[in-house]
Amino acid sequence: MGIQELASEVKNAQVFLGAISLEVRNRALENISKEIKIRKDEIIEANRLDIEKAEVENVSAPLLKRLKFDNAKITEVCSGIESLIGLPDPVGKTISARELDKDLELYQVSCPIGVIGMIFESRPDALVQIATLCLKSGNGVILKGGSEASLTNRALTEVIRDASVAAGIPSGWIQLAETRQDVTKMLKMEDKIDLLIPRGSNSFVKYIMQNTTISVLGHADGICHLFVDKNADLSMAVELTDDSKTQYVAVCNALETLLVDKSVAPTFLPMMKERLESKNVELRGCDITRKIIDVKPATSEDWSTEYLDYILSVKVVGSLDSAIEHINVYGSGHTDAIVTRDEKSAEKFMNLIDSADVFWNCSTRFSDGFRYGLGAEVGVSTNKIHARGPVGLEGLVIYKWRLKGNGHKVADYSSGKMSFTHKSLNKEYKRSN
Repeated sequence: MGIQELASEVKNAQVFLGAISLEVRNRALENISKEIKIRKDEIIEANRLDIEKAEVENVSAPLLKRLKFDNAKITEVCSGIESLIGLPDPVGKTISARELDKDLELYQVSCPIGVIGMIFESRPDALVQIATLCLKSGNGVILKGGSEASLTNRALTEVIRDASVAAGIPSGWIQLAETRQDVTKMLKMEDKIDLLIPRGSNSFVKYIMQNTTISVLGHADGICHLFVDKNADLSMAVELTDDSKTQYVAVCNALETLLVDKSVAPTFLPMMKERLESKNVELRGCDITRKIIDVKPATSEDWSTEYLDYILSVKVVGSLDSAIEHINVYGSGHTDAIVTRDEKSAEKFMNLIDSADVFWNCSTRFSDGFRYGLGAEVGVSTNKIHARGPVGLEGLVIYKWRLKGNGHKVADYSSGKMSFTHKSLNKEYKRSN
């Protein structure tokens, strides 16, 4: 079956999926979690074969790390599904209610976006996250993973499809695209795909954004910063630098540039160097940094590079204002943090940094849908419309206006025979399943 036919199947199934009860959707999620655990050996074996092939093809270390789908990943994705089950229904929520006139009531009610096209590199766990989030929010999904994870993606898609259909979800709601030609065709399917979500490298995401008229949710870069303020607890700053950089380097919320106030740099930088070099992190510093600690020189390119590796650029700045200016120039609008004891400095930083996620005294790695309690995420958005930051269920619904009347005609209002009341109502739209 070609990608056009697959997309048509998803679109047809989604109409019914969007109207299915929360009880059935949650039961399907439970089935998926159970089936992944039951069939884990099959999934892990498929992943082992993918990794073997990737190693022969000399796939980069960061991509190999993202490709791995082992027992730990299975535990992680199943925890995400179980968390998702416990979240409220995002569909059918009354956002606003208004009386236009007696017996003429207008409701703004959340509903699924429709068909989601998910295009991602490596990361089989991303497939599980997006599929289950789409199911909970009533969306159909077309998944296109990287060829390096083809066997793992097939195994996971089959498990998810079988488990969900057995619970009463319409067949066809989830489909797997497998070729580059499919991606090219998906970018032109404005009539079948409502939203594209790309996850991968800078160049990959930019390509998607520049070659489609379909709405795209995502981010091209994850150039995240941590600023060590003059009033920082330096021991805390070392811990947060370490966690932000090394807890998992191959992800978009990992630290890429460390900014340090000049007044604490002589004390802090040697502490930081000792810790990070013990974790095999390569440090690249500005001229001032290199006068304090022995590290490689940083070039202008380093300030705008997402390494996704054990590399960290370090710059000494003159003040909080200088740090804010640097981040707003070189940052990608993803996640930026400050370490300080000064509440006013923290508030200024969080007010003036133009990013989706701004943190005070905590690791950049907290920028994550599961950690936010969103039931995992479909990705992190640096967009300034609809959804921003880690995108969970709320980012996968839109709304429709539902108007309930009793023979009301516009002509009566245009003629002046009747007039609008426009009163706010404190009531929910009653949705029947």
